[in-house]
Amino acid sequence: MKTVASLLAAGAVALGLALSPGAANAQDKKITVVTWNIPYFQEGFDKWVAAFKEIHPDFEVERVDMKGTELPTWYQTQVVAGTPPDIVDVQGGLWLEYASQGGLTDLTPLLDRDKDYSDRINKDVLANWKYESGIYGVPLYVSKTLLFLNRNMMKEAGITKDPESFDEMMADAEKMTGGEKTGFMTLNFDWLYWPLFAMNGVQFVNDDMTKAAFNTPETVALVEKLADLTKKGVINKISWTGRWVEPNGAFAAGTVGMLHAHAPAFLWFKSKADWVNNETVGAINMPGGWSTPNSHSLVMSAGSKHPEEAWDFMKIATSGDGAYTMGTNTNNLTGDTEVNAKLMEYFKENLPAVVPILETQFQNLDKLTGNWPFAQDAAIKEAFYPELQAALLGEKSAKDALDAAESKVNRILARQ
Repeated sequence: MKTVASLLAAGAVALGLALSPGAANAQDKKITVVTWNIPYFQEGFDKWVAAFKEIHPDFEVERVDMKGTELPTWYQTQVVAGTPPDIVDVQGGLWLEYASQGGLTDLTPLLDRDKDYSDRINKDVLANWKYESGIYGVPLYVSKTLLFLNRNMMKEAGITKDPESFDEMMADAEKMTGGEKTGFMTLNFDWLYWPLFAMNGVQFVNDDMTKAAFNTPETVALVEKLADLTKKGVINKISWTGRWVEPNGAFAAGTVGMLHAHAPAFLWFKSKADWVNNETVGAINMPGGWSTPNSHSLVMSAGSKHPEEAWDFMKIATSGDGAYTMGTNTNNLTGDTEVNAKLMEYFKENLPAVVPILETQFQNLDKLTGNWPFAQDAAIKEAFYPELQAALLGEKSAKDALDAAESKVNRILARQ
């Protein structure tokens, strides 16, 4: 299998051929923008294009919308062909490997230059796209995990206050478990489950990110506890096997007491369940305030033939009227602090049910976890999670699973 590094190298050769004098003269003035599974956003995208054309009337904008499962392979194909899209909407840590191999543009000089833009962007949020000394993305919309509470099940179980610690949360989950009902569920992709470990003092790596730090007696005990709660049905097994539809669908069915997920989950499960409203579903920060970000950002391919124009488009989409359009169309907050104040007023008037959820999204930003800037983030996840999953499902002892995971993760870290 070709590595990203070899793909980028091949892309550089192809790009050099594409930029030969004959090819360069024939080039269109066009930028290509890839969005992540938001086909319904065409009207909003057209507004971005209209604003862009006011400053670049001779440029065209091509939009490609792709499902997240298809985007990485497609992007690598375009790089090899020497035709990388100028701008890509990415989720989570997908950008890290591209940035580490020189495939993305370091936006730091542009951010330093255009203070009228960068001063609007929340600095804590922007830091999520820092790799080594560079910033490689700007926030399109902001999302991090929180805890959704099924108030109906809590009332039936006699629970009168929200959990304030891991132990309280699991005790409440046990009270709500019985029959077809389970007390707790979490999403598991992109490190979204890691707040469960962070709130118990588990560190994934050492401070300089050179060695795994998670394999401790305390972590073994925690995994054993989570596995036992899963076996008892207190934690729904879908927590460790499902991705998006399955856990959110289970919560929508009204048979799960607590769901640990990121903010967009609310409107998804609300659309599937008439019982969901701001009285029947609570939204709080996880005990201890820990959360994993899963925001979307715009990044620029290093092979962009029109970097200044691409940067102008990125600024339009992620600030001011462009950010407001994104927020109102997708029911999310953005990286623009000024726009977010307007968006909260909009949601209070037009969609009050989402206000408690969105209020959590800029709280406790000093407690973000699961967002380590690993150059090989995907490989580390693929090495670690299957071992953890086996332990949580009772297929392997916690100690054996963590030993195996530690060995695999350390081998990858040594290659970074």
